[in-house]
Amino acid sequence: MGRDLSALFDPVSVAVVGASDDPAKYGHAIAAQAIRANGRRPVHLVNRRGGTVLGRTAARSLSAIGEPVDLAVVSVPAAGFEDAVDEALRCGARAIVAITAGFAETGEAGRSRQRAVAERVRAAGAVMIGPNCLGLADNTTDLFLASDTFTPGGIALLSQSGNLALELQLRFGPHGLGFSRFVSLGNQADVTLVDLIADCARHEGTNAIAVYAEDFADGRAFAEAAAGAGKPVVLLTAGRGDASARSAQSHTGALTTSADVVTAACRDAGVELVATPRELTVVLAALNNARRSAGRRVAVLTDGGGHGVVAADAVETAGLTVPELQEPTRQQLREALWAQSAVANPVDLAGMGEQDPGSYAETVAALLAAEEVDAVLMTGYFGGYAASDGGLGGGGTVLADGEQAAARRIAARHHATAKPLVVQSMYPESPSCRTLTAAGIPVFAATEDAARALAATAPRALHTGVTPLPRPTSALPESGYLQTRRALEAAGLAFPAAREIHDEAELLPATEEFTGPYVLKALHLLHKSDAGGVALGLAGPDELLAAFREMHARLGASSYSVEAMADLTDGIELIVGVNRDPRFGPVAMVGLGGVLAEALHDVAFTLAPVPADRALSLLRGLRTAALLDGVRGRPPVDVAAAAAAVETITTFAAAHPEIAEIEVNPLLVGPHGVLALDSRAVLA
Repeated sequence: MGRDLSALFDPVSVAVVGASDDPAKYGHAIAAQAIRANGRRPVHLVNRRGGTVLGRTAARSLSAIGEPVDLAVVSVPAAGFEDAVDEALRCGARAIVAITAGFAETGEAGRSRQRAVAERVRAAGAVMIGPNCLGLADNTTDLFLASDTFTPGGIALLSQSGNLALELQLRFGPHGLGFSRFVSLGNQADVTLVDLIADCARHEGTNAIAVYAEDFADGRAFAEAAAGAGKPVVLLTAGRGDASARSAQSHTGALTTSADVVTAACRDAGVELVATPRELTVVLAALNNARRSAGRRVAVLTDGGGHGVVAADAVETAGLTVPELQEPTRQQLREALWAQSAVANPVDLAGMGEQDPGSYAETVAALLAAEEVDAVLMTGYFGGYAASDGGLGGGGTVLADGEQAAARRIAARHHATAKPLVVQSMYPESPSCRTLTAAGIPVFAATEDAARALAATAPRALHTGVTPLPRPTSALPESGYLQTRRALEAAGLAFPAAREIHDEAELLPATEEFTGPYVLKALHLLHKSDAGGVALGLAGPDELLAAFREMHARLGASSYSVEAMADLTDGIELIVGVNRDPRFGPVAMVGLGGVLAEALHDVAFTLAPVPADRALSLLRGLRTAALLDGVRGRPPVDVAAAAAAVETITTFAAAHPEIAEIEVNPLLVGPHGVLALDSRAVLA
C-alpha cells in the first residue's frame, strides 16, 4: 500500500511556522493561501514576535497554540529549522512541509543536517516534504499550502519546479484541465517521488499524474511505481544527455546514453515521456478522460484538402496509420455527402461544411462507427463559422448556429463511443470548439499536437512492466575473459569449445581436444579485435602456430585462448549487453552486433533482467529485423533461441551488482540455435 500520507493531504489541523505580514517573505504567501480553506480545518499562524499576521492573532511558538498540530509548514531561516521541526514533532505533528532551503543542495554539510532531520521525522512516525520545497496543495481537501492557487481538476502535478506549475496552469486552461494536487518535491529527504506516485495512484480525485523531475534518486523504483499506478503517468524530465557514456569501457556502455535509459524505463513502465510543457499539456488533454484506442488506425476528416494531407502526414509521423476506408464505410459517406467529397481517408468534405455544417457531425458519427477505424482526427476550419462574426466575413448566423448544433451532435456521439476523437482547429477558442472541449474532446491549434494526442491514446507496447531484480549471487572474483565466459556458461549460455594456453608448448596439445578451424585470442585485452588480438579461421595446427608466434611477438600477452571456430554460414551476429546505471540499475541493450555494432547503432534498450518474450519484441523491433527471417535466399535464424539467450545474459548481469558493464558480442544466431563467440565484463 505504500506510506500513509493522509496527514500531508488531509490533515486535521495546520500551523504555518514563519507566517509573516511581509509580502517579501514566503511565509506571507503560504499563510495567505492556508487561510483560504474556509473553516475546513483549524489554521494556526506562528511568528516568533507574536502579534497579528493577516489580521489573525499569531502564536509565538507551536507549543503556545495549546493544542496538537497535525501538519506544520516550516518556513524559517535555516539556522532555526531543526528546532522548528523538533518542536512540531513534540506537538504531535504527523506531517511537515519544509520550505526552508540550505541543506543537501549546498554540499556535504547540508546533506548531513538534512539526513539527521529526516531520521528524526521518521523515528517519530511522521512524514516530511522537502526541505527546499515550495509547498503543496490539494484541491480535493481544500488544503492550500503553496504560494499560488491552482484551478481544480483531475491532474496531480509532482514537480521539482514551481515556475513550471505556473506555466501549466496557463496551458491547462484552454483544455479544461485542472489540478487535483500540486506537490513541490524539494530535496526528497523523506517523502520521495515514488511515495507520492503511489499515493496519487490511490487518490480518487486524481485521473492522471504529471511529473517534472530533473533527476531520479531511485529511477528503478520510479518506474516500478509508475507501472503499478493504474493511471496515466506523464513525465517531463531534463538532463537526458550523453554523460553516462563518457567513461564506458564496452560497446554497451559507449552506446548507452542517459536519454536511452530514461526512454527505456518509461517504455517499460508505460509512462508517456514528453520533452516540453506544451507536449505535457497535449498528452494530458488526451489522457485525462482515460480513453485508449484499440489500435493505431486513424481516420482524418477535413473540409479542405491541404489540412487533410498535412494531418495525415502528422499522424503517420507520430507512429500511427491512415488506412483506406472499407467500401461499406465509403458507401455510407457517399450517401451523406455530396459527389465531390473524398471518402477514402483522409475524408474531405470538399466545401460541403460551408453549405451544411451538420455534415461534420454526420461524418464524425460514421467514422467513429467504422470497424476499420480506431480513432478520428477532425482538422481545419471547423469552429470558424461560429468564431468572431459568424465566420466567412460576417457570412451569417445560420452557419454559426448550424456549426454550434453540429458541435453538440459531435459531443453526444463522442459520449456514446469509447473511441478517441481529437480536433485541430484554426479557431480553437471559438464557441463551437469550446462546446467540444467542455464535452471532453481535446481541441488544439496545431496539427502536430492533435497527432501527438492521438499517439498518447494508442495501445502501449506489449510486455509493459518492470521485471523484479533477481536475488544477488556470489560476486565474480575476477572479470577476465575466461572467468566471465565460465560464469556465463554455468548460467546456461553456450560457447564454442576453448582451451587456455600460455606458451607454444601448450598450443599444439590444445588442438587435439577439438578439430579446426581455430580461433586465437589474446586474453589481456578488453577490446581484442580492435588491437589485433584475434585471429579467425586458422585451418590447422600450422596456421595456429604461425598466428600465435606473430601475435605473441606483437602483444606479448601472458595467456591466450584457443577456440573452435564457429560456423558463420547463415548466422546473424547480435550484441547483448548490460550497463549498470546509477539511477535505474541494470539496463540491457540488444541489437545488431559484431565489429560493426557501434557503426550501425541498431540497438534497443530496456531495464534488465529481460524476459524472453520482451527480448523477442525488442529483436523484432530492430531496423534490421528483416534479416532474422532470412533475406536473399538465406534461411531464417532461431529468434526464440536468441531471445532465451538475452534472458540468460541479462538475468546473470542483474544478479551481479558488482558488474558495471557486461556484454556478449557477437552472439551468433543461426537457424538451429545460438553461440556466444566473445564476452567481456567490467567490475564496478
